[in-house]
Amino acid sequence: MEIKVGDIVTLKKQHPCGSKDWKVIRVGMDFRLKCMGCEHMIMVSRNKIMKSIKAVKSNED
Repeated sequence: MEIKVGDIVTLKKQHPCGSKDWKVIRVGMDFRLKCMGCEHMIMVSRNKIMKSIKAVKSNED
């Protein structure tokens, strides 16, 4: 699965604010994600995030 900076990923579990969509800010061994609902930022390891991704919406137009 190819994930790039700027893509929107939908996770299996929702954030406490109610949103399941996250914007990818940084890609590497860890992912930096920003919640699309409340704009909270988190760092998650690549292994953990790959298991919890449900869908990827590419940012290419």
